[in-house]
Amino acid sequence: MMQEFLKPVVVDDAEMAFDAMMEVGPGGHFFGAQQTLERYSTAFYQPLISDWRKFQSWQAAGSPTAEKKANALWKQALGEYREPWLDPAALEQIDAFVARRISEGGEKTDF
Repeated sequence: MMQEFLKPVVVDDAEMAFDAMMEVGPGGHFFGAQQTLERYSTAFYQPLISDWRKFQSWQAAGSPTAEKKANALWKQALGEYREPWLDPAALEQIDAFVARRISEGGEKTDF
């Protein structure tokens, strides 16, 4: 969400959509406008946690709260996590570095 929020605001003819306004005209809608069709798959950010369904649909789905959805998402991410491959030689160097730092008085971790 922050990544979307921090994107710079672009102000140019394409983003201001004056051509789309001329295409649609007064009283029309933008769903079929070329400008909408070109941007539809990338212009809308759907948050991972919040629920955008109308109230009746949300209620029919069991009224899931943001806390429950967030809890389910982290459990899913944890369940799907696969440790990335690491070159055994690099792992050996990392382990040796950690062991050396501990022997020099560094704090041992539970990793």
